[in-house]
Order: sequence, then structure tokens, then C-alpha cells
Amino acid sequence: MNAKDFIRAGIPLGEATRRATDFICKFILAGGDKTRLHEEVVAIVANPSAFLGDALRGDLAKALCDAPPPPRAAPVKYRQWGAGLEHEAVMQMERACLLPVAVAGALMPDAHVGYGLPIGGVLATDNAVVPYAVGVDIACRMKMTVLDLPVRDLERHPERLTRALEAETRFGVGATFKNRRQHEVLDADWNISPVTRQNKDRAWAQLGTSGSGNHFVEFGLFTAQDPIQGLEAGTYLALLSHSGSRGTGAAVCDHYSRIAFSQFPDLPGELKRLAWLSLDSEAGQEYWAAMELMGRYAAANHSLIHQHVAENLGARVLLDVENHHNFAWKERHLIEGVEREVVVHRKGATPAGAGVLGIIPGSMASPGFVVSGRGNAESLNSASHGAGRVMSRTQASKTFEWKKVNAFLREQGVTLISAGLDEVPMVYKNIHEVMAAQSDLVTVLGRFDPKLVKMAPHGERPED
Repeated sequence: MNAKDFIRAGIPLGEATRRATDFICKFILAGGDKTRLHEEVVAIVANPSAFLGDALRGDLAKALCDAPPPPRAAPVKYRQWGAGLEHEAVMQMERACLLPVAVAGALMPDAHVGYGLPIGGVLATDNAVVPYAVGVDIACRMKMTVLDLPVRDLERHPERLTRALEAETRFGVGATFKNRRQHEVLDADWNISPVTRQNKDRAWAQLGTSGSGNHFVEFGLFTAQDPIQGLEAGTYLALLSHSGSRGTGAAVCDHYSRIAFSQFPDLPGELKRLAWLSLDSEAGQEYWAAMELMGRYAAANHSLIHQHVAENLGARVLLDVENHHNFAWKERHLIEGVEREVVVHRKGATPAGAGVLGIIPGSMASPGFVVSGRGNAESLNSASHGAGRVMSRTQASKTFEWKKVNAFLREQGVTLISAGLDEVPMVYKNIHEVMAAQSDLVTVLGRFDPKLVKMAPHGERPED
């Protein structure tokens, strides 16, 4: 038995789960029949007081008597895509589905451990929003523009494209432009919450910039298999970016997460980061409005990056595709046979409703894909947001060295302008396997192959 089995047997999170693990070890060491483990645990859960004096079972029985009941007797239904996912990422999804406000879920094939909800987790709730199920980098976003520049410029004039990226982008924690960018998002109502009001100047200073970690701006080759929104099938030079709402979005998450935590002091430790805000509450309404504003702000950051790079190069945009992740939407879904409005959190997951365009990147040396959603109800109309990590940032920095990485990138035809060792291609899953695992969620319309890649310099701590 493992942690998932414990949850489904009705063992509360926390001390009772730890005691259940101890009991299994003792039971096996004492020569107990492994095939009877589930039966033994279920019997103790059903009547713990009957086992309080039992030398082998007493500690688990006492923990069960002392523990508060789990928020739900069993997790709400969710489906997992992909195989070999991190056990802890699956357990984070399992625990999220225990929330009393949870009504459905899904786990994407790029899933890995996050704060509260795993990256790649999709959670539908009833009239409630979970700040950490949205994520720290609210409205993190992908955007691709196809430009009318010759494809051969990637080989003949890479220095010109590099200069445009260097001039029109900024990366890293606290990155700003000396001459601030302008965008209509600054005319929005930033007084909708105390956090957005206090951070408006900070947001303005960082307008049009990118964060650190896995955020990037890159040039590459985009190959459209079929016509896409007026763009004929063929191969083009394109610009792709990934970033979010910068320091202001993180401040919104921090403020409202603290409020949510304070409202549920008795929530088990394993569920603490999944504390929620009712949308009927003042704090819930404030957070929702701030989240929506951060969505507009993240979109503005990308818009300015693409606008200024295109202007720098004198290029015209032929196609524009973009999508959020790390966001929550009010949508109608079929829940237990009844269509109803729910709040769908997609933390590191791409909206994939029927016909909805999205972008799923790979790594700095593997392709990304423009896709059309297939509207799969079991995934709550969602798909992965990338390849997904297989290694922590700390382990990556200990494992790899630039000499070998740069040799590999040269073999792949990729020029790296800047990045950290924690973002090298080897820390990500095979994007082709991820895409194969979600062929029922999206249809591939085109492929983007990175050629000139700019990320935050090595040493920058991640914001996402």
C-alpha cells in the first residue's frame, strides 16, 4: 500500500498517514501476510477504538481517533494522462481532489511537483478559487508571431536578430527598461485590490519584460502543416515568448494565499497550500479581479515584446497565436451528469476547448507545437503546457556543465544567447512522448523549432 491507497482507505492526512506507514513496516517485519494488508488497514479505519490496546496496531488506531476527518471521504474523480509521472505530483493531485470545494480534476502528461497543486494539474471547484492552484506567476503565457522575414535570415543574419532581442527584451528578477514602455493596460482600474494599487508603479517599470527560470524569447522556424487563420501552409521565421505577470502577479498570489491560509487554520498540513477563497467573499472577489488584471498585464508584456522586436526589424506580423496558463476560468462542464458552472484552475495547463488554438513548447533544443483543442471533457478541455521537468533546478546545476551542453546545442543548430544551467534541454521530458500521450486532447497544426534562444542569465532565481 502507498499514500494513494491510504487516502482511498479513508486515512486522514498527517500523523495518521505516517502511522499507517509505520504499521505496514511493523506488520511485514513481524511476518504478517502482505496480501492481508488492505484488509487489516480497512478494519482499523472502520473501528480504531477496538485496536487502541493492540501492540502492533495501537499507534495507528490512536492517530485515527485523534485525527480530524479528511475533507472528503475519497477524492473526486480525475483522470491522468501520461505514464511514469512523479509519485509526489500524483499525490498532490490526489490531495487536491479531497478539497470540499473540488468537483473534478485532470492531470496532464507534463506533470511535476508544484506548490499545492502540481504543475500540469487541472482542478474544477464549486464557487471557489484556490490561489496556489492558479500559481505564483499568475497568467503565465505563451505567444508566437509569424513574421514576414526571409527564413534564410536565421542563418545569414543571426546577429541582426540577436541585436533585436538584446535591444527589445529584458530578463530576470527586477528587470526593467530605462525608458518605460507604454500600454493601454495601464489605463485599467488598478484600485480593484490593495495589492494591485500598491504595485502599479512596479508593474509599469517591468512592463514589456520577462522573468527568469523557464521564461524565454526566441526566434525559430515555424512550419504550418495546413493553413492557420489565413496563413498558408509552409515554413516561416517566427518569434516565440513565454513569461507572465512578473513581480506584481507574485505579490497578488502571496497576499491572497495568506488570507486563504488564515481562514482555514485547521486544514491538514498537506492541504495548507490548497486553501481557497469563496467567490462570495470580499477577498475572493478581490483576488478574482486582480487575477483578471494580471491576465491583461501578462498579455501586455508579450504584446510589447513582439511589437518592439517586429518594429526593430521592420517586420510585419502574418500570424499571432497566444494562450494563458496559470489561471482560473468560469466555465460550464458536465459534473456527475449535470452541466453546471465551475471554476477551472489550469496550473501549467493549456486551455484546449474544441477549436481553441494554443502553444505547447518543448525545450531550448526541442520543438514546440501550435495545436487546436479537441474539447475532451475528461480533461476539462485542457492539455499540457510544455514538456515538463524531470530534474530539479538544484540537481541540474550539479549535473551539467556548459562545455557539453553547448556542444549538444550546436549539434541541434541552436544558438544560445543566455540561459541558466537549470534550463538545459536535458532537464525536460521528451516532448514527442508528451504530445503522443495527449493525442486525444489536441490536434497538432504546426511545429516551431528554436534557433536563437534568450533566457535569463545563469544565476537568476526562478520566479515561476
